[in-house]
Amino acid sequence: MSLPPVAIIGVGNMGGGMARHLLAQGTQVHVCDLDAHKTQALHTLGAHVAHSPSELGGVVHFFIVCVVTAAQVEDVLWGTQGLAPQLQAGDTVMLCPTIAPQDTESVAIRLSLQGVNTLDAPMSGGPLRAEQGTMSLMVAGTQAVVERHLGTLQALANPVFRISERVGDGARTKLVNNLLAGIQLVGAAEALALAERWGLDTTRTLQVMSASSAQSWIASDRMPRALAGDFAPRAHMTLLEKDTALAVQAANAVGFSGPLGAVTAQVFASASTAGMAELDDGAVLNFVRASTISP
Repeated sequence: MSLPPVAIIGVGNMGGGMARHLLAQGTQVHVCDLDAHKTQALHTLGAHVAHSPSELGGVVHFFIVCVVTAAQVEDVLWGTQGLAPQLQAGDTVMLCPTIAPQDTESVAIRLSLQGVNTLDAPMSGGPLRAEQGTMSLMVAGTQAVVERHLGTLQALANPVFRISERVGDGARTKLVNNLLAGIQLVGAAEALALAERWGLDTTRTLQVMSASSAQSWIASDRMPRALAGDFAPRAHMTLLEKDTALAVQAANAVGFSGPLGAVTAQVFASASTAGMAELDDGAVLNFVRASTISP
């Protein structure tokens, strides 16, 4: 069964992966991005290119916003060439960035005044899984809206987690996930830096960790590349810097202060300040190496 046309605004690593996957399935895809090289590459695969979000209103009725920050979401929807004024009642906007729950809720309230639906659907899994349709989506939204777009959601992701009907809970779930990912990454970097200081073979140490009680996907995915000195960004340091900070802020808003979250957020912030902002977040290993006290 063919899927209805989709617009994707923001076709970087994740948005571009989603676009390529849908195009490969024969879906009509409209794309928009500030980087013309990205949209042109997708145009060669059959995507329709819009030069601004405002051009997409009325063209399709399901819009995926796949930018990075709440400020970028605001600009996509209500900027000088924003999409929102062109939306029609019954349209659906799916928010995929990792942003604060209150920002997601605010967007949904404003869109609802126009009769526009919001799906709160942060994503996880990385660019390769986005292109394969095997990333995960954490979807919060009314049952009726989820059911209406279930075919597209299932084409984009496996698994599709249906979190709740309360917009904002997808954002909360993603922040919990990314906070733990950050904690695990910093913990793995610290453990391997210690192994190096003890003179252990870190590759062998990581093999032990990956097959024992210390195993985690984040360590198994990031640390082999980090040990090899491969810091080409699959996920920039600034992303976990942003996400862990957002998680700590959201936790503080409900009176929760755990022992590790704020420390982890500070590690990523310090690593970015130290010149690692544009590197893969696995470069936190180098930051921890440099931060350890020499005997």
